Amino acid sequence: MSIALTLTEAERRFISQHLTADVSQLLLHPPPTAADLDLKKIATQLTARQKARDKLPGWYANDAVIFPPPVSVEQASSERAAQYKATLVSGTALADLTGGMGVDTQAFAAIGRVQYVEQNPALAALAAHNLFVLGVANVQIHAENSLDFIRNYTGHFDWLYLDPHRRDGQGGRVVQLADCEPNLLAPGVLTILLAKTDRMLLKTSPMIDLEATLRQLPGAMVVHVVAVGGEVKEVLFVLGSEPVAPNDVVVTAINLLSDGPAQTLTFRRSDELRSPVTFADPGAFLYEPNAAVLKAGAFKTVAARFGLAKLAPSSHLYTGPALVPDFPGRVFALQTVVKTDPKSVRAMLPALKANLTARNFPQTVAELRKKLGLADGGDVYMFATTLRNNDKRLLVCHKV
Repeated sequence: MSIALTLTEAERRFISQHLTADVSQLLLHPPPTAADLDLKKIATQLTARQKARDKLPGWYANDAVIFPPPVSVEQASSERAAQYKATLVSGTALADLTGGMGVDTQAFAAIGRVQYVEQNPALAALAAHNLFVLGVANVQIHAENSLDFIRNYTGHFDWLYLDPHRRDGQGGRVVQLADCEPNLLAPGVLTILLAKTDRMLLKTSPMIDLEATLRQLPGAMVVHVVAVGGEVKEVLFVLGSEPVAPNDVVVTAINLLSDGPAQTLTFRRSDELRSPVTFADPGAFLYEPNAAVLKAGAFKTVAARFGLAKLAPSSHLYTGPALVPDFPGRVFALQTVVKTDPKSVRAMLPALKANLTARNFPQTVAELRKKLGLADGGDVYMFATTLRNNDKRLLVCHKV
């Protein structure tokens, strides 16, 4: 992976002037002002910076930041997710053992002194530059293997943070812990790490299997399922040296929003096992849990916590007669329930335009749109789902 460590003033100026350019067209038809510039390096910078615009707004806004290749930007935490992780740790001695771009390191540095560890020397040098120009001072950079660093470190950390590399040799994404680098499930690795810290925060793929991973990590105490703008981005495990019974693990599902306070649901896994659940036909309001709640598996807990009934055992849509405040998800006022045939939909919705979602339904959204002749968009929301009597219906709603 080739990493640019410097930019000339001319290159920096060109990038600033072409932030929204189509990079492929720029390479095919370079302007005269690019005649003496390294256009390949500039294209890499533009692509990475464009990927960072919404994900890393503070980095994007700083002209002095030099970005690594776009794949590193894709793998990095978003600024909002990194700031959330910083609220989970404490103390004055922290180590980011998989430093990468340094986004998480930047957030942790607001808490205490951080040891940044990255085995790619070029990426470590770039992080050192970027953290400096971003005004982050209390970070020490180590360009070495994380396990070697920990083995040789003679002190003790309040927290360790790891985000194992989740790409295989061909650049494809991997999910399982055993396929990541470092492999935390290799014999002795967790023992080495936990001997040097009070707590460890582990970032894993949003696709990780919670049940299987908790069985693999007997020291897991807490799980955080983190969504940003309604999409699960990462699953975090807090590990300690003392074992915790799997059903006593505390799970927090959080959806970080740009236009309001975060939606949060915290529960013990035993709550989900014990929570009562009732079933009912669609009432005045329809409730759709956010992606973090669904990933966390809080299917019965969310119903019991907010006094709602499920539409069916596998539908994961909820209903109630009244508006419930602070529900962790979307809330809709139910207008009507119709059959899933074109005639019924056309009679109810002549414009044939709606936002369509399928939950526990035999057809996909694309198949349903084609069958019903339904265009996307508008103020109407339709949920294709299965009711408790196994009827397949469309719930027509308006968003609250």
